[in-house]
Amino acid sequence: MNDKPSFFSELKRRNVYKVAVAYAVVGWLLVQVATQVFPFFEIPNWAVRLVVLLIIVGFPISLVIAWAFEMTPEGIKRTEVADAEHEHSRGKTWIYVVIVGAGISIALFFLGRYTVGTSRPASAELPRGEQREPATIPEKSIAVLPFDNLSSDKENAYFAEGIQDEILTKLATVADLKVISRTSTAKYASKPDNLKAVSQQLGAAKLLEGTVQRVGDKVRVNVQLIDAPSDSHLWAKSYDGDAKDVFNIESKVAQEVADSLQAKLSPNEADTLASAPTKDPEAYDSFLKGEYEEREAESGLKAESFDRAAAFYQEALNRDPKFALAAAGLAESRTTRHWFVSPLKDSELAEVKKIAEHALALAPDLAEAHIALGTFYYYGKRQYDDALTEFRRALDRQPNNVKALEFSGYVYRRQGQWERCLSELEKCEERDPRNAVLPANIGTTYCNLRMWQKAKQAGLRALALDPHNVVGMRSLYLGCLNGTGDTREARRLLQTFPPDTELSTNSLRGGVATIIGDSLYLDVIERNFAAALKGWDNEETDPIKIRTRLGARAAIHVLAGDIDRARDEVEKARTVLEERVRERPNDGLAMTDLSWVNLALKRNDEALQLAHRAADLLPVE
Repeated sequence: MNDKPSFFSELKRRNVYKVAVAYAVVGWLLVQVATQVFPFFEIPNWAVRLVVLLIIVGFPISLVIAWAFEMTPEGIKRTEVADAEHEHSRGKTWIYVVIVGAGISIALFFLGRYTVGTSRPASAELPRGEQREPATIPEKSIAVLPFDNLSSDKENAYFAEGIQDEILTKLATVADLKVISRTSTAKYASKPDNLKAVSQQLGAAKLLEGTVQRVGDKVRVNVQLIDAPSDSHLWAKSYDGDAKDVFNIESKVAQEVADSLQAKLSPNEADTLASAPTKDPEAYDSFLKGEYEEREAESGLKAESFDRAAAFYQEALNRDPKFALAAAGLAESRTTRHWFVSPLKDSELAEVKKIAEHALALAPDLAEAHIALGTFYYYGKRQYDDALTEFRRALDRQPNNVKALEFSGYVYRRQGQWERCLSELEKCEERDPRNAVLPANIGTTYCNLRMWQKAKQAGLRALALDPHNVVGMRSLYLGCLNGTGDTREARRLLQTFPPDTELSTNSLRGGVATIIGDSLYLDVIERNFAAALKGWDNEETDPIKIRTRLGARAAIHVLAGDIDRARDEVEKARTVLEERVRERPNDGLAMTDLSWVNLALKRNDEALQLAHRAADLLPVE
């Protein structure tokens, strides 16, 4: 009888089966760690692939070692020696390894599946406008990071911003490049530590860093172009000159960048890179100050900021009447103020149109001039088709101009073309991924569609980018209040916003909440009319605020049904508002307030007539 053990029984005796099972469990555990944990620490994918490859290669090696060696109480010995000395492992170590390893592997496996399922929903379930990191970033893509102001006078920050902005604007003209908007790049430091992360977040392969130093009339600009994926410097240069040479410096930098990215330039694009907006350095300095103030104005929607911006633009035009860029800036600033702060008279709007047309006459191919005229048609006259024509002309001349694309989306929204609006705003996010205004307005669009949950999601995204974004606050607030009707939660939400935040603007007509004020309207919903009136107790001296206060109190009295006790106050409101409507017959906001006052005085026919007049001022869209 043959006593020689079979091959399979020998595998079992030499613990090869145990090693195979234990290796498989521990190997699977390591794969789970590599695939689930490595990405959290931003360890590159090649490291994950290397771990998997080593585990596969190590499997047959471990089996050979298990066959040839034995773990004994005296240590590791060759199997033949262990057999001769009758020393074999009888412990339960293998069982413990298998159980513990299997438990951890299963936990990591389901944790990974749950995390992917909850944090990265399917495309159809993502809130519209949500951005994923692009699989590939175009090689011909660039972000111009904020230039550091090295001047001893910190008030020269506007000058450094202006040079950065002009270089970016010149590059935006090149159709062969993807250029990230300054609104997104402004969120970063001049020299961020993690360039690869910035590159991924912005979707740009190349980053341009720079510093600006101005001492008297002397200017020094240092720039360096960086390939972010490889973290390598492509080139670095310094430019010195007088203040009057700044245009030449901006052109040289833009040209060097375009050459480095091997961008194909049309003759018009080459001319734009080489051109200067004005020959007067002092006029240009005033323009840069205007641009700085305009950004502040559009962020906070404060009348005084708009007025300062307009004064600087006008100062630039006074020095150089042919400065088309300054004329375009002035026209757009005044129409933006008209839309968001206080309406202009018809004669004032006509003057704004002349300024925009003057800018176009001076520079027919200037994208900013077409945007200024388009903004006039949109904000000033609500002539949407004319506005779209101008915005498209701007994009033809400057393909990377996010503002023109953004305004197009807003006009489509005004026309009720909801899907097209959302599509245009999403395109904007590709070139302006860190701009809170875009998700905020995506949220506003969802509010118009009564899709409250998506409005809240978009509002939260906007506030994650900019906690002070008023439009994002409004999307989140309306999504909460109208989506659930929970006034307590809405009030708690309002308390998290900065004090004195006004969620409503002059562009939101007709709604009683706009007239009363969003926070005080919560008191009205809860029928706490005394609290709503108390919110408008303060006496005002500014004519605009006086009209706003009287109109709001009249509306609250109407809703409270206590007109008899407040007749004198309502009569005073009627006098003030009638004077305003006589002065400005096309002021729809004053008409709306006056219609509420007439309703309070039971002059129902007059109230309806005014409401119809205010409605007739708006196109059907």
